[in-house]
Amino acid sequence: MNPVAERTALMSKVAKLQIGDETLELPLLVGTEQEQAIDISKLRATTGAITLDEGYVNTGSVASGVTFLNGEEGILRYRGYPIEQLAANCDFIEVSYLLIYGELPAADELSRFRTSLRRHSMLHEDMRLFYDGFPRDAHPMAILSSVVGALSTFYQDSLDPADPDQVEISILRLIAKLPTIAAYAHKKSIGQPFNYPRNDLEYCDNFLQMMFALPTEEYEIDPDFVEALNLLLIVHADHEQNCSTSTVRMVGSSDANLFASVAAGICALWGPLHGGANEACVGMLEKIREDGCNVKKYVEMAKDKSNGFRLMGFGHRVYKNFDPRATIIKETCRKLLAKRSIDDPIFDIAQELEETALNDEYFIERKLYPNVDFYSGVIYRAIGIPMSMFTVLFAIGRLPGWLAHWKEMHDSPTKRICRPRQMYTGATQREFIELDQR
Repeated sequence: MNPVAERTALMSKVAKLQIGDETLELPLLVGTEQEQAIDISKLRATTGAITLDEGYVNTGSVASGVTFLNGEEGILRYRGYPIEQLAANCDFIEVSYLLIYGELPAADELSRFRTSLRRHSMLHEDMRLFYDGFPRDAHPMAILSSVVGALSTFYQDSLDPADPDQVEISILRLIAKLPTIAAYAHKKSIGQPFNYPRNDLEYCDNFLQMMFALPTEEYEIDPDFVEALNLLLIVHADHEQNCSTSTVRMVGSSDANLFASVAAGICALWGPLHGGANEACVGMLEKIREDGCNVKKYVEMAKDKSNGFRLMGFGHRVYKNFDPRATIIKETCRKLLAKRSIDDPIFDIAQELEETALNDEYFIERKLYPNVDFYSGVIYRAIGIPMSMFTVLFAIGRLPGWLAHWKEMHDSPTKRICRPRQMYTGATQREFIELDQR
């Protein structure tokens, strides 16, 4: 059933809007999880009025079948499958296939998918020269978005969003090459030679060897690091219509190619209010360490309404009781900290903050629980990933979600270019004043 017919089939009631003496009936749509939406698509044409919703926090921009999120009950499902089950039974590539193509792959489908990704993991040799043009201290997210955008210049055979075969090869190229692009950015920042991807390694193993291997010695891949990275990528793989996903869809709605759309999503993710939250969390832990590791002092500062300090990595805008993604990676976080046995006060501070948040009535009443950004930042640090790369890892994880939404939008018969309206609040018509009279 196409999206239009499906929404019509789900329509059961109407909402009534009173504007002056006129009453307008608006269709009330019901989704498969009983979510309700008022269809205002004909509001302006019928009444001349628009809705005003700063930040689109109450506006549904699309009917999507990719991810279901219920913040009140702490539910997150990819294509109907609970995130807890996927994290326990799948690796990141299997989850990526599910998000992009809508179904869990059969064994032969998954094998072909893995093989195809391995064949596209290398970068064109000329692209390596790009890294010579970036300053050594360039932020990896700037490099990531620049190089991803530049892929459109090297792969001009796959830019047509209306050609399924071209879209398919662009999807494979992006998933396969993003870890290589990211690892090269890290190696550039520390002055070490780049490591080529290895087709004999799985996805996460390959990324770790590109990040940390040296030509002067053997690099042993830690299976606990691989497990932790897989989990982090899975729990970040999609999160409904967030800022970066909405950006990918909006840019893609103009029929911009997939590389350009994803590059725009990377830029949106870079913001500290979005993908940069885990980086901000570890930055906060560093600040507490520099101030003598006095956790109680900062807890009290967070409780003081007159103090501008806020604890990063606690609570969530969408999840009102707990973050299911944090629950999944919490034990992995503790396992890594116990295994590493490293002398880093950051980890002691993190554990003390976690205990405070879970047991202090102030935090419990306000539902300020540790969220996914809190645990992911600590895990990345335990693996040895530098803080500047945290958001880059988020981008690698979120990529299949971006691809799934971009593909869903282009497959929809109701696709339109995104064009929000506005309520104008500027000056009314004025007479032009000549320059010598101003």
